[in-house]
Amino acid sequence: MFSLPDSSKVVYLEGHYSMPVVALSIIIACISSYTALSMNERIRYNSFFHHYVWLTLASLTMGFGIWSMHFIGMSALMLPTSMSYNIGLTVISVLPAMLASFLAFYMTSSGNRSTKTIVISGIVMGIGISAMHYVGMMAMVMKDVKYVYQLKYFILSVIIAITVSFVSLFIFARLNRYMSNLLLKLLTSIIMGFAVASMHYTGMYAVKYYVAADKYVDYSMMHEMNVGILILAVAAGTFVILLISGLSALLDRYVDYRINYFDPLTRLPNRRQFENVIRTPGNVNGLAILHIHELEKWNSTYGFDFGDEIIRYIEQLIVKLKPKTVAVYRIEGNRLGFISNSKEDNKKLEEMAFQISAILSSAINIKDRMIIVNTVFALSLLDKKRDEKLLYENAIAVLNHHSVRYEHEVIHYNPEIHIQSFQNTLVADVEQAMRENHFYLVYQPKVEMVSERMAGLEALLRWNHPIYGFLSPAVFIPILESADKMFDVTDWVIDRVCQQIASWEKSGEKIQVSVNIPGPYVTSPRLMSYLRESIDKYGFEPELLELEMTETSAVENIEGAIQAVHAFRNSGFSVALDDFGTGVSSLSYLKRLPVSTLKIDKSFVDGVPGSRKDSEIMKAIIALGNSLHLNIVIEGVETAQQVDYLYHIDGCKVLQGYFYAKPMVLSELEEWREKFISELTIR
Repeated sequence: MFSLPDSSKVVYLEGHYSMPVVALSIIIACISSYTALSMNERIRYNSFFHHYVWLTLASLTMGFGIWSMHFIGMSALMLPTSMSYNIGLTVISVLPAMLASFLAFYMTSSGNRSTKTIVISGIVMGIGISAMHYVGMMAMVMKDVKYVYQLKYFILSVIIAITVSFVSLFIFARLNRYMSNLLLKLLTSIIMGFAVASMHYTGMYAVKYYVAADKYVDYSMMHEMNVGILILAVAAGTFVILLISGLSALLDRYVDYRINYFDPLTRLPNRRQFENVIRTPGNVNGLAILHIHELEKWNSTYGFDFGDEIIRYIEQLIVKLKPKTVAVYRIEGNRLGFISNSKEDNKKLEEMAFQISAILSSAINIKDRMIIVNTVFALSLLDKKRDEKLLYENAIAVLNHHSVRYEHEVIHYNPEIHIQSFQNTLVADVEQAMRENHFYLVYQPKVEMVSERMAGLEALLRWNHPIYGFLSPAVFIPILESADKMFDVTDWVIDRVCQQIASWEKSGEKIQVSVNIPGPYVTSPRLMSYLRESIDKYGFEPELLELEMTETSAVENIEGAIQAVHAFRNSGFSVALDDFGTGVSSLSYLKRLPVSTLKIDKSFVDGVPGSRKDSEIMKAIIALGNSLHLNIVIEGVETAQQVDYLYHIDGCKVLQGYFYAKPMVLSELEEWREKFISELTIR
């Protein structure tokens, strides 16, 4: 294999290369590397497909690219002999490259990205490339021609393959999070492509071809493969892999969209879509909610499958009867929401409600059981005196009213009946809610982008009312504010948060928690007094408590807000300006307010990165915050694409949203933290 024969007995063949085909082989290697890196990058995202799927696709692409480059490179060599290939060895030769690529990508994509791991990965991939090359060389069948390897160049080719594989994998592993950067990915792909090419042509240089001295060598009959067919075959194979990758990515995004915005049982749009619609002005003229009463009774009696069948039956009934212009959503487990956007549709919506209620008033057949499912329809229709933003709250007020009997009623919202009773009940129950813990707190983490560590928490108020059940803050907070009860409730929240901060500090953890402060309370001397009492009572550093005030509330009394924020900062508290961008966003006010943190509202994140305008606005707000030396927190981050885009904006530091975690009670938070820390440890 490495012993050169006596030169007097053989004739060494001289070949030459077709430079265009050489260039093509290198391009193929670089393109395959780029595609493999793009597929492997998907492992970082929350994906419908298991990360092994993307690892396998990346490995197939890289292995196939190495193999393609090899055989195109082989065809670039012109020798004065006929040549064919052993099909079996040719097929086998692709396996080492694919297997080595899989192992290398697996190790560099896992949590352990130490230099030792990358060295091993480089050795594995280099040996895989070398094995593919030399097995491919064994597949050559040439009439009367033999060949040997020059040992020093043979060893050099393997060393080159390992070295350049290590360099490219080192870049990939250490800069994996930046691989969405086109230039960096291109650079890494070129390095990996040249790693394969340099090894191949060094290995080719190591080969000495010869024939017996008595054989005639006709240099006018140079071997030349049908490059066109070879290129066509390689292109077809690459296209198939790219097609599979593209379809997988599209399916992955589609599944992610369906999971986030559609109910899996009924396939109806879910609460997220419902809330997006009702928050957008001009979209809603009428709103209805169908409440299925005591669904949990059927679940506990006959099982959740039975309850699911009830939901499916009602959903199918609604789809048959609802007007085409009325949209339907599953907004809770036992509630469906309906939206119409014109007065004509409101009439149709009302007629549909009466039809469905009439049908459900009779027994229906669910899994061979005749049952009566009690329901109620709450309708809230827009008129000249009513704000469309209140339509949902009004419908909820109907459902929460004590007069509802759940006997297939269709009830229109009446402000004289529903809102007063509902409001009065909530206001009267505030003291009991604080005393008996009907109020409770949930915590939503904030995550620092660069280190991917938890940067703090936001405490959010929730109410599990003994009569009305779980109430949305959007419903009860305006009612409590109008009744001047939010000062007392805010004190309750501050006390519970301070108690929790002190508990964490005793266990050796310093976790900053932010609390929302109602607008009028920001400038009240009572707030500062209560904050100081709480700090003295629980004995922790004030900087661990962050006070959040909304931009709108600050501007309403800007002079008072400036004085109050100065006082908070002088006492050591951190102060955040919440929902920035939704109010007047006056730069003069922002310059004068000595806040420490700027929280960018979710509405600016929703269109990123798909909307160029939203993306530029986001960059501008972040740049503004940086110029004022403020900490930046971006709310409402929900997708990997948003995170990836925000990561590459200078100064973008802390993210908060469902991509990382929903608001959680303490037990859920501790479970999330354990999982989050363990995942961070293995990265």
